[in-house]
Amino acid sequence: MPVIAPMPAARPARIPGQRDGADETTAAGTTVDHLTETYRAHYRSLLGLAALLLDDTASCEDVVQEAFIRVHSARKRVRDPQKTLAYLRQTVVNLSRSALRRRILGLKLLSKPMPDMASAEEGAYDQLERDSLIKAMKGLQRRQREVLVLRYFADMTEAQVAETLGISLGSVKAYGSRGIAALRVAMEASA
Repeated sequence: MPVIAPMPAARPARIPGQRDGADETTAAGTTVDHLTETYRAHYRSLLGLAALLLDDTASCEDVVQEAFIRVHSARKRVRDPQKTLAYLRQTVVNLSRSALRRRILGLKLLSKPMPDMASAEEGAYDQLERDSLIKAMKGLQRRQREVLVLRYFADMTEAQVAETLGISLGSVKAYGSRGIAALRVAMEASA
């Protein structure tokens, strides 16, 4: 079967002295006047649509303005002027989605503080407590200090401490008990 090619659309007659695209009303698509009328009539409803999708007024206004700019620059592609509002609504929705994607990406890229990070004030208090603990530890007998350091800071069991220091398990318990009591008294005195 032979293929029938469609006839090309007839070009509007050119008026002598007129440049191409100079007369907006003779060009195909939405006219600037129609777009201006649509802007005046539907700006608030489009702003409301953006407000349902976004959370702050400034972003909503930016999205609606950008939608009008984009439809204005592509107005010749909107062949049916009755569909201008539909194009604007779809553009507002698409721009709102893009704005939300950018926000989510920005939030993901922000550095997150470590969950166990202390504030500066807490850090200062921790440093003071650490300093007073070290001072109190220095005031203990040598064996008491060794037992407490190995038991609580090195996280060893009593049997491991006894083996490391070469003393009996009962001695580890006694030095540990006396050392904690002496620490408690020293820490209360410095507070």
